[in-house]
Amino acid sequence: MKKMQLIKLKMSGLNVGVILFLMLFFPLSGFSETTRELSQSNQATSSISQPLIREGNLAVKIVQEFSLSTTANEIESETILGEIGITPRNGWVADYPITPDIVGEIQKTIINSVDMRKLKMSKDEAITKYQKVISNLGMYIQASTEQDKYKASSTSALSSDNKTVINNYYIKEGPPVITYYAPPPAYTYMYAWVDYPFWYYGGWFPGYYILYDFHKVVIIGGTSVFITNHFRDTVSHRVLRIDPVDRFRGRTFAGIGAPHNRIGFLQSGHPGGGRRIFNRPHEGHNERGPR
Repeated sequence: MKKMQLIKLKMSGLNVGVILFLMLFFPLSGFSETTRELSQSNQATSSISQPLIREGNLAVKIVQEFSLSTTANEIESETILGEIGITPRNGWVADYPITPDIVGEIQKTIINSVDMRKLKMSKDEAITKYQKVISNLGMYIQASTEQDKYKASSTSALSSDNKTVINNYYIKEGPPVITYYAPPPAYTYMYAWVDYPFWYYGGWFPGYYILYDFHKVVIIGGTSVFITNHFRDTVSHRVLRIDPVDRFRGRTFAGIGAPHNRIGFLQSGHPGGGRRIFNRPHEGHNERGPR
């Protein structure tokens, strides 16, 4: 009886050793392949519907990563960044979504802030920190350069366009707020095209599509928040809309930290409009436009 138990133990130890040997010298190729397929699937889905990240949320993450403050308040974070010149082209608008061109605009102002010695770190460190923030938010975006256009044909992500997958997504999930692929013909009228080339997951895109009008509720950290380009000015009794193309061209309503000398910004109806209209919802004094 004892001999039988001893033999079983030896066989058990031998089997474990064989398994460990196989795992060490013959990696589980099937597992690796599955992981790669899942990664590609996630990439394709997020290209059809870009993750929605609010400018206010990004401002908080940048301030904390750059050790500028420990605050979790969006308006405070936007103000801190605005004071050292780190902003999107039209300033910070808390509920507006981060888009590829905004990612590039903020990176430029970060570099300028380092050059002006308002941000106390090297350019490389600042860019590394910023890319870390962007990546942690699930947006693997890098601005393109003029030279990229010449080598983009071999790496263009548009070559992997799958119309069936895209059509099925629109039918099941509805039109995404931001997409990197051309929408199906039935939805084209809903979208603006922003001609801003960028890299995403190593694939090159010449620009992106964004809904002309959107007002969407998303869940972030268990809390419901708005992502919108519609706001109601209760003083002037006007509904304000940030046009995505006008924003890219530099003519739109200005948010926190917008340069005072920038020509083309529209007046929202009363002094301090950028702060009062686009960022006051968190203070309980603003009414949003149509949902």
